[in-house]
Amino acid sequence: MRAASRSPFDLIMPLRQLLLPLLAVTCLATPVTAQSRDTLPSRADQWPVKTREFVDLWLHGFALLTDDSSQVPLFRRGYRDAVTVEKNRRGIVSDLDANADALRARLVAHPALAGAQFAVLAFDSEAEMDRGFEAFFAAKGEPRKTSNQQAAQMVAYLAGYFPLAEDRDWARKFTNALKSERAKFHHAWWVEEQRRRSAALAAGDSLWQRSLRPALGRFLSGTRQEGGNLLFSLPLEGEGRTVSFGRRQNVIVVPLPDSAAAAAEALYVATHELVGAVTSPAIEDNLSPAQKRAGEGERLSAIALVRGGLMLLQRAAPEMAEGYARFYLRVARVGYTGDPLGALERAFPLNAEFSGTLRRQIDLAFGGI
Repeated sequence: MRAASRSPFDLIMPLRQLLLPLLAVTCLATPVTAQSRDTLPSRADQWPVKTREFVDLWLHGFALLTDDSSQVPLFRRGYRDAVTVEKNRRGIVSDLDANADALRARLVAHPALAGAQFAVLAFDSEAEMDRGFEAFFAAKGEPRKTSNQQAAQMVAYLAGYFPLAEDRDWARKFTNALKSERAKFHHAWWVEEQRRRSAALAAGDSLWQRSLRPALGRFLSGTRQEGGNLLFSLPLEGEGRTVSFGRRQNVIVVPLPDSAAAAAEALYVATHELVGAVTSPAIEDNLSPAQKRAGEGERLSAIALVRGGLMLLQRAAPEMAEGYARFYLRVARVGYTGDPLGALERAFPLNAEFSGTLRRQIDLAFGGI
């Protein structure tokens, strides 16, 4: 899932240039073997694997408030129920729980607010994000009411997600509720989960740095995704989150698997997200304005990302393709017998013309058909 092209991320590069000065394993048994023509040497620090508690907390809040019936859901299936059971077991009720109905009602009434899931990805720390929201609330969402360009950029950025007074009020209630949620439940639980899943994180890091990332080297270069951060996150599953701040300043959020044996799942989602760099322009070129207004672009995008991710692995790391297909069939709750690749194509259908266009775009990104 990529940030919309007309989102306030158009402001990201100058925002990050202003914000940055404020900042005073286990390997899987079967490695991926890249085709030599597709591999470029690269340094591990160009795409480090990280976890960020404040990003997880922000997405956790949306996961507890969002109802979703998508074929590939926005959050891990059963996440909200599992968290509710755990909080009940511990006897915890936070302000997020107490205000959930009111917060959810505004999300239903104003669906564009759901796009604020991406807002957190502009910040490198919880403190940095807090400063941004403090400036935003103090200026009532108006950049001209700030005292300097840095604050104005932060306010303009957040105003893109929360443009109305009612949206700012929602953001204030949501951020306050998250502070209560963190103090009463999320921090302690998150630390426990990080410890429990540490082998999965190490295995995912090893598979990414030693195998898949080198295999995708030419594709990453050809799609202006040469560097960034790969964040492993608890609330996500098949649908990641992606924003681009420049060739080497991308952020992709993928699931943190439950075990080392499932570590490849994070890389399947990374591939699903990375291929968006070619699916988005392909959709833009192939749909009429009327189709876009009718929402056809959103429907096609969800399918193209799943199918495009499979095509990308078939080109760069074919030994991962079957696992990818099995993963997305499970996430989509699609039963099948026989070949999982064929089952995925049937579950996420693309017409032959668009499928051919997408495959050609992937080949071109590698530097030639």
